Amino acid sequence: MIPQLPRLSDYDISPLHGFLPAEIPLDLLPDPYYGPWETIIRNLQGLVLSKRLRGVVDRLPVLSTDFLVTEAEWRRAYVVLAFMAHAYIWGGDSPADRVPPPISTPFLDACHHLELPPVATYAGLVLWNWKPLFPLEPTDSLENLSTLSTFTGSLDESWFYLVSLAIEARAGPIIPMMMDAIAAARHNDSRVVTECLQSFAERLDELGSLLQRMYESCDPHVFYHRIRPFLAGSKNMGDAGLPNGVIFDNGSGRLPYVQYSGGSNAQSSIIQFFDLVLGVEHRPTGEKRSDSSDPKGAVPSPSHNFIKDMRTYMPGPHRRFLEHVASVANIRDYVASHRSNRALCTAFDACLAMLRAFRDKHIQMVSRYIILKSRESRSHSRSISPRQAASQRLNIATNIRRGDNGGRKLRGTGGTALIPFLKQARDETGEPAIDAWARRLLNNGPADPASSVARLTKMGEHASGEMEIVGLAGTWSVDDSEGGICHW
Repeated sequence: MIPQLPRLSDYDISPLHGFLPAEIPLDLLPDPYYGPWETIIRNLQGLVLSKRLRGVVDRLPVLSTDFLVTEAEWRRAYVVLAFMAHAYIWGGDSPADRVPPPISTPFLDACHHLELPPVATYAGLVLWNWKPLFPLEPTDSLENLSTLSTFTGSLDESWFYLVSLAIEARAGPIIPMMMDAIAAARHNDSRVVTECLQSFAERLDELGSLLQRMYESCDPHVFYHRIRPFLAGSKNMGDAGLPNGVIFDNGSGRLPYVQYSGGSNAQSSIIQFFDLVLGVEHRPTGEKRSDSSDPKGAVPSPSHNFIKDMRTYMPGPHRRFLEHVASVANIRDYVASHRSNRALCTAFDACLAMLRAFRDKHIQMVSRYIILKSRESRSHSRSISPRQAASQRLNIATNIRRGDNGGRKLRGTGGTALIPFLKQARDETGEPAIDAWARRLLNNGPADPASSVARLTKMGEHASGEMEIVGLAGTWSVDDSEGGICHW
């Protein structure tokens, strides 16, 4: 029996705004009982700067979540507590590995309600952390958006979140449109499928342009040294001062350390949705596709836990929506069975080309914001005295550990080799292409010298072969046991 298509309303998805909430997020919890939280989040930057945050939090009463009524209130509580938790952990000269009960107790309750881990996820940093400057103007315009909370109070940090937010908003209408395409494929309506794919490709091109606006108002130095340390989680953070992770102390006695990845665009549901509807499959980093294999339209179970792991950082309804979409995705199979329809095949391959181009832009961004800055940081670390080094704050921006081989080994929030799997994910995006020429163009496959066929070259490959580095929210190292979908 053919499974039913998902109803967006069942998964808290807006047909207009996609994974963003249909209602504007709350900028204040309405019950004055939660005034102490709101006072701290309103003065977060000053408390961090004066190094008073930990003392103020330690003296807070443990507030109950019993007075949170609506989903919007639960989300606001989660956002406030997530910012407080990360500022508490990373806002001192060295990280704190114990989060006290005034944060831990209500934070764990909010995370349980929203089906999220106790960490500042993409949902808290982006999806539920915004307001329009003018409610009647479009929410997919960067000129009409503002953040509710930041760690640093800087324009750079707000812009970093808002670019992702605008991408989410601009991508929102793609979701119902591609649900219509799946339904049309079931009814063998090639015209509708083609039109949907053409519109999809055009919108993907717009998303790439939005992504590149990051350079306008987010300075790489400010991001690397001021913003990124607060986004770090507690996983693989031994070198940054959290060898065991963190303890969320709820006052119940001895509790175990836990480790979670920090906030990351990998936790956005929209790109995974794009991959699912287009039949893009991602393999473990370093694993090559068999030459004899042929990509299928139906997306198989992920061959590595990284994709599933990132879904655990998504709100529960969004995670279940992706699972439902995976069970009904049929576009690639449908296009493959209609190879004689040139308009249909061209539209499908254009979507893959635009998604691949988007990933190329993201690799360029990671190189500029992370790789170059990490190399500058390594160079600087060699020129400072031991006394100066000892006086620096300890976090993922300041700590660099020398590996066993004498080289610099950078580790961070997820423990995954980011640059290798970013490039692999980009290359895998072209594998479902229908037209043989398009597949060769998109996959960087071996060109036929006699054919004079142009192809895309791999961008940004380092001649040194150095592959250590980083995601926007953390430093990463090569680990053959990890891998999966790219951060975008």
